[in-house]
Amino acid sequence: MSHPHPELTTPPALPDNGLRVVALGGLGEVGRNMAVLETKGRLLVIDCGVLFPEDHHPGVDLILPDFSYIRDRLDDIEAIVLTHGHEDHIGAVPYLLKLKGDIPIIGSALTLALVEAKLKEHRIRPYSMAVREGQRERLGVFDLEFVAVNHSIPDALAVFVRTEAGTLLHTGDFKMDQLPLDGRLTDLRAFARLGEEGVDLFLTDSTNADVPGFTTPELEIAPAIDKVFRHAERRIIVACFSSHVHRVQQVLHAAEKAGRKVAMVGRSMIRNMGIAAELGYLKVPDGILVDLKKLDHLPDDEVVLICTGSQGEPMAALSRMANRDHRIDVGPGDTVLLASSLIPGNENAVYRIINGLMRLGANVVHKGNAKVHVSGHASAGELLYCYNIVKPRNVLPVHGEWRHMYANAQLAVASGVPERNVVLAEDGVVVDLVDGQASVAGVVDCGYVYVDGSSVGGADEALLKDRRILRDEGFITCVVVLDAATGKIASGPEITARGFVENEEIFQQVIPKVERAVEEAVANGVRDDQQLQQVIRRAVGSWVGGKIRRRPMIIPVVLQA
Repeated sequence: MSHPHPELTTPPALPDNGLRVVALGGLGEVGRNMAVLETKGRLLVIDCGVLFPEDHHPGVDLILPDFSYIRDRLDDIEAIVLTHGHEDHIGAVPYLLKLKGDIPIIGSALTLALVEAKLKEHRIRPYSMAVREGQRERLGVFDLEFVAVNHSIPDALAVFVRTEAGTLLHTGDFKMDQLPLDGRLTDLRAFARLGEEGVDLFLTDSTNADVPGFTTPELEIAPAIDKVFRHAERRIIVACFSSHVHRVQQVLHAAEKAGRKVAMVGRSMIRNMGIAAELGYLKVPDGILVDLKKLDHLPDDEVVLICTGSQGEPMAALSRMANRDHRIDVGPGDTVLLASSLIPGNENAVYRIINGLMRLGANVVHKGNAKVHVSGHASAGELLYCYNIVKPRNVLPVHGEWRHMYANAQLAVASGVPERNVVLAEDGVVVDLVDGQASVAGVVDCGYVYVDGSSVGGADEALLKDRRILRDEGFITCVVVLDAATGKIASGPEITARGFVENEEIFQQVIPKVERAVEEAVANGVRDDQQLQQVIRRAVGSWVGGKIRRRPMIIPVVLQA
């Protein structure tokens, strides 16, 4: 089993008979999925998604893959292939197309409709090609075949890539639900046929690899949702992903049986479900949908709201309801149904919202206390089936945190894949397939790119560190005015502090220390403002660290008068 090492360097040139795979996101994290394939000097991008920020990313809206590896080679890209329409697979497409707008995008009808709606907001008109399962397309040196897989969104596809250097099968996100709501099975016959042809490198979804057995069929959660609807006293508020068509379909069926009307809340939910209904992927019972503005005229026990915010996103509808910052005023007797799993890293934010809603008197039903959600990803038993059917020569686990990918690698080895042919890699690690053997060849720069308001890439780790310090430790300003002629202190030091429980008078204790430090520095010939600012910062920092046990941001200001 190959492991990336810190001493990895820039990879050598790819041999003519080689196929190179570089993940620019999605390895070691849940989100930001993006893989770049290269052979014969041409590139193929599979997925281009975003990662949602956590608590340690204050002020950040989205996190993108780092495009610097391909920025100078945009003309070499044959296409962007999208496996399905979730944000963590399509969300970064607008930002890549802003670099070069005519890169073709390829995907299923629903996936393209979702991404095109997103691109319209960015004023980008893409070159797109819709494909279906079983379809085969030649794109330069890449020969692509698309395979049906089921997931928590309709129309998901795996992609099989044939090249002169070898073959690659990328599952995308998938599971093997044997009772899918839309009747569309993961095509194991196609997997077996491709296995017979020979899969040189198998990129498999790792998200549930550490979960034993098989993922529960979507059909089995319908009774639990119906039970929630039967026992709800007042309004029912359902929170799920804005692209989770299957879950919304189940809620519509349950609402129809319970004689309730449904309103969609949130721009992305209204847009995506409108697209799904228009394309026939969402079957909406006649007369069941109502506009949010008309809810005031309906009794509470005839109302269902479907909104976003199941992951604790601070600006989503559910968070705002929990904070009483939404027109929907949640109260006693209301039932809130969280119809989604917890993405790793979002646990605290979600439980904060659950606590907030329960404090308002709502009954909160979630995966922890009822069977109201099933995963969209294959568990260990399903992955073993795939390995035994496909019989790949080499395996590269993708999509998941390190623990997920490691568990996936162990499954591959258990199924008979030689340990040296299972490659564990992280974002930016270069994996080359040469003469049928996959191995780590080097590493390329691959950091986080932050979308911060209208800025893309402007925020960096240093800025976020400053924000975290301001948030957690507070700040102190210290203003000193010096006589320009003599260098003596003419006014100050004046101390202002924010974010401290102590009375501001305590900071008067540091003024003599600052005065002495400045006078000594001036006596030693220091007259440069920046150097004097450093002297003040050290004096204040030393005192506040020892006296108050804090490490705030210190902003010294030196003025010459």
